[in-house]
Amino acid sequence: MDVANLVLPVFAIIVTGWLAGWSGYVSRSLADGLVHFAYNVAMPALLVVTIAQEPARNLLQGRFLLAFGGGSALCFALVFLAVRAAWGRGLASSTIHGMAAAMTNTGFVALPILHSIYGQPAVLPAAIATVFVAGVMFPAAVILLESGGRGGQGVRPAALARQILLNPMVLSTLLGLAGAVAGLPIPAPVAAYLTIFADALTPCALFAIGLGLSVAGLRANLRASLILAAVKLVVMPLIVYGLCLATGLNPLYTIAAVVCAAVPTAKTVYILAGEYKVEEPLVAATVSITTLLSVPTLLIWLTALPGSAT
Repeated sequence: MDVANLVLPVFAIIVTGWLAGWSGYVSRSLADGLVHFAYNVAMPALLVVTIAQEPARNLLQGRFLLAFGGGSALCFALVFLAVRAAWGRGLASSTIHGMAAAMTNTGFVALPILHSIYGQPAVLPAAIATVFVAGVMFPAAVILLESGGRGGQGVRPAALARQILLNPMVLSTLLGLAGAVAGLPIPAPVAAYLTIFADALTPCALFAIGLGLSVAGLRANLRASLILAAVKLVVMPLIVYGLCLATGLNPLYTIAAVVCAAVPTAKTVYILAGEYKVEEPLVAATVSITTLLSVPTLLIWLTALPGSAT
């Protein structure tokens, strides 16, 4: 089957969500509720039912983490240093710029897309990438932002650790890992129960992304946002792909790593920008632009990657 026939319907759900919100057919205020359900219920169910049923030996994916995690960290560092050196921005502003270019929306875009196109086998690498973003990128951003100063109280280390461990993505992955390592099969009724919720992830998450998409955000900081979008959608996937080749990663995991790198900037960056009152218009524009431009760029990546669906 042609890649376009697989990818375009997935992004059509995002467009449908945007049209529904733009026309007033569905209230944009519902986007938060859909995101909350997808993040706290559907995605954890998919992660648990997938990881727990995976042989423990398949969960040791050091090369995948090196490729995706290393590419994410390198991309962040390049943008962070460039903004600090060339534009003379402060630590907090440079951190937000770097995160806008490197913190990827694995949970709400990459995971549903990979699940939709490649099925259950592609969920595991997407889950690993999601946990890396939630467990490494997010706390690293918070630490840098705290070091850069902000209004309000700082985040205590114990509170930050608790926030990470209780993150639905991290917690559900840890539960799945525990089941896989222990070799305990999920009872059939429980697996069926979790699968019902898991099947709701793709339409719910993608529709919510479209419903909450702000065209007005495109007007703010357009030039800087386009530069960050180019880094996010072109440079970062190229770095990750190069690391995949260097580490000899298998084709499916290579595709998953590149797709996870090539999807839009995570909305988490906007949450951080709002919390620390740093570069909010820039991040809003970058999230919107990367969401729109990722449609053709991701289609190109999936077509060009060896071993992708054809």
